Amino acid sequence: MSASVERERWELRADGDVGPLRFGMSPAEVAEALGVSEPEARVGGPYGQEDFPGGVKAFYDAGRLACIALDALAGPQVFLAGFPLAGSDPAQGHQFLLDHAAEHGNWVLYTPDASLSLTDLGILLREQRVGDALLTRPLFVKEEWLESEYFRDRLPLEGVPG
Repeated sequence: MSASVERERWELRADGDVGPLRFGMSPAEVAEALGVSEPEARVGGPYGQEDFPGGVKAFYDAGRLACIALDALAGPQVFLAGFPLAGSDPAQGHQFLLDHAAEHGNWVLYTPDASLSLTDLGILLREQRVGDALLTRPLFVKEEWLESEYFRDRLPLEGVPG
């Protein structure tokens, strides 16, 4: 398995927004930007979560987009300085982020589950099990959530108790 599988490519912008999605969008605006009328699923709990076709999950804070999680294999591909953030080897992903941070002066943070974040870019690199392999699963998170230990340590928010 590799990140070279043909998939949609999304741009990561300096403000942390990614692809057609912008932090602060309403659920209706997210669906419209993704070209669908409705999400595949809505998940209850303390945060609004919507699952969309193509491996995209949107998380909302007070009804506004606050986090975007992309599936390691099915989600769009986002590159940072030429490195594929989705579907890569986690050790290579972590080393790339550390090297990038050293070169560009990014703020690095490890979460309790050993995920690595470049907080000033709004990137949190998690692992996702796919068969017998572990692959990178990127999350793009609004700055306030990465600055908050409560939110940061619970991302993605699937399965968080109410």
